[in-house]
Amino acid sequence: MRIAVISVSAQSPKIPDYVHALAKGMASMGHQVDILDARTEEGFRLPAYNYIVVSAEAVSLFSGKMPEALSKFLSLSNITGKKGAAFLKKKGPFTTKALVNLMRAMEKEGMLVNWSEIILNAPHAESLGKRIGA
Repeated sequence: MRIAVISVSAQSPKIPDYVHALAKGMASMGHQVDILDARTEEGFRLPAYNYIVVSAEAVSLFSGKMPEALSKFLSLSNITGKKGAAFLKKKGPFTTKALVNLMRAMEKEGMLVNWSEIILNAPHAESLGKRIGA
């Protein structure tokens, strides 16, 4: 399966280690995985993928708000009807609210979110990646 992993980091200028671990877990199961950064790339390539994974972080510790780059990235692509997963890095007391907001942003663009999870750390992300498509 061809999988796009979209990284939506709130503050970091680089792709976090847990996103690489998530992709590594998927690749170990035989999937072709590409990591895309929502802040620097455009979503026009997304229709070519079978499955779309969004890995995000909330804007702040005390907010469930998603970075603006996410909605901008998803709106530039035609992903209506695509299956996907929402993964959120555990960060602060409003993590569950942020995960709900992430899923809403994905579903607003027509995606079918069939899996969501809160990521604790890189090893946890890798183990989650191994469960995709299993």
